[in-house]
Amino acid sequence: MTPAMEMLDIAIVGAGSAGLATAALLKRHGLSPVVLEAGAEPGAAWRDRYDRLRLHTPRLLSGLPGLRIPRRYGRWVARDDLIEYLNAYADAHAIEVRTRTRVERIDRDGNGWQLVTTGGQIGAEAVVVATGYNGAPFIPDWPGRQGFTGELVHSSQYRNPEPYAGRDVLVVGAGNSGAEIAHDVADGGARSSRLSVRTPPQIVRRATAGIPAQLVGMAIKRVPPHWVDPISKTQRKLSIPDLTAQGLPRPEQGIRTSFITTGTTPILDVGIVDAVRRGRVQVVAAVEGFDGDDVLLADGSRVAPDVVIAATGFRAGLDSLVGGLDVLGPRGLPVATDGEPARPGLWFVGFVPTLGGQLREGSIAATKVAAAVAAARQEPVATRS
Repeated sequence: MTPAMEMLDIAIVGAGSAGLATAALLKRHGLSPVVLEAGAEPGAAWRDRYDRLRLHTPRLLSGLPGLRIPRRYGRWVARDDLIEYLNAYADAHAIEVRTRTRVERIDRDGNGWQLVTTGGQIGAEAVVVATGYNGAPFIPDWPGRQGFTGELVHSSQYRNPEPYAGRDVLVVGAGNSGAEIAHDVADGGARSSRLSVRTPPQIVRRATAGIPAQLVGMAIKRVPPHWVDPISKTQRKLSIPDLTAQGLPRPEQGIRTSFITTGTTPILDVGIVDAVRRGRVQVVAAVEGFDGDDVLLADGSRVAPDVVIAATGFRAGLDSLVGGLDVLGPRGLPVATDGEPARPGLWFVGFVPTLGGQLREGSIAATKVAAAVAAARQEPVATRS
C-alpha cells in the first residue's frame, strides 16, 4: 500500500439507516468504524425525497438500535423529522461520519481494501457497503423517448406539486412513489393527473383498524405460506373498494406471490385509492413509447401530457463501485448480504427488499453484519487472507 495512505480499521460506505446502525453496533463490539457519506449529512439520501414523504412504518417499529425515534414526531414520521433523527443517532453513538466523501471504487489491496474517494485514497482492513438498493435512478429506454417534446423527469427529482400546477401530468409506475406523486400533484392543482400502470398493484391500507400494514409483513415470515395469499386477498376485499372500473382491478395473486415473483412491495394507501375512486387521478395503460408530443400506451391509445414523471424505480448502482470484484449477481445486487461476506473483509448490508419495513429489517441485518465483522476481526490474519 502507498505509505502515505490513511488506514482505517473498518470503513462503512453510506450513512443511511443501515450504515449508521451497523456503525453503532460495531462500536458496541469495541470496534472503531468510520462512515464515509457522499452527502452533506447522515441520512442525506432522504433529503432528496419528496416533501410530502412520511414513513409507511410506525415510529415504534422504525427506530434504530439504541435510540428510539422521539414521540413528538408522531406515529408516521415525516421526511425532515427522520433526517433529524438520523443526525441525532450519529451524535448519540459518537459515530464518526465523514460527509461529502463519495467512495467511487473499492479494490482489493493485499489482505485489505483500497477505497478511491473524492478526497483521495483510503485503506481499510474491512469494508461494509451500505449504499442501499436505490442508488441509481432508472428510466426505461422507451422508443422515441429522446424526441419527446414535453418534460421528462425521474421521480427522484420530484419535490412538491408547485411546478406542476395547471399542467397535465403523467406519472409512470404504480409503486408507492408513483401513487403518492400522482395523488400529490392532483392535490397541488395539476390540470390532470394520470397514473400509468402495467400490472395491477397490490394495495393495502397503511393501517387497518389501527393495525399497521408492517405487522402483516412481519407476520408473513411466521404464517404458513399457503395461508398468506388467501388472507391478503380477503383483507383487500374488505378494506379496499373495487377499482376495476377505474383501471385498477384486484390482482389474481396475493401479496406473497407478488413479492416473490416481482420483488415489489404493495402500495400503502395514503390517499391514492380515494383519488382514483373519485376520478382525481386517472389510471391509464402502460407506456410503450413516445411520438413527439404524445405518449403511446399499451392499449393503443395516446396521451399528450406536459410532464412525464417516471416513477420507474432504481438500480443499486454498484457496478462502478465494486463491479470488478465479482460480487454482484445478474440484477446488479450483491451475491451475499446481511451477515455473509461477499469476499473476506467485504460485507453488504441493506440490499434485500422486505415487507417488514426497511428501517426495522435493516437494523436486524446490521446486527448480523456487525457480529460477523467483529468475529472476523478477531480471527488471525492468515485465516482471513
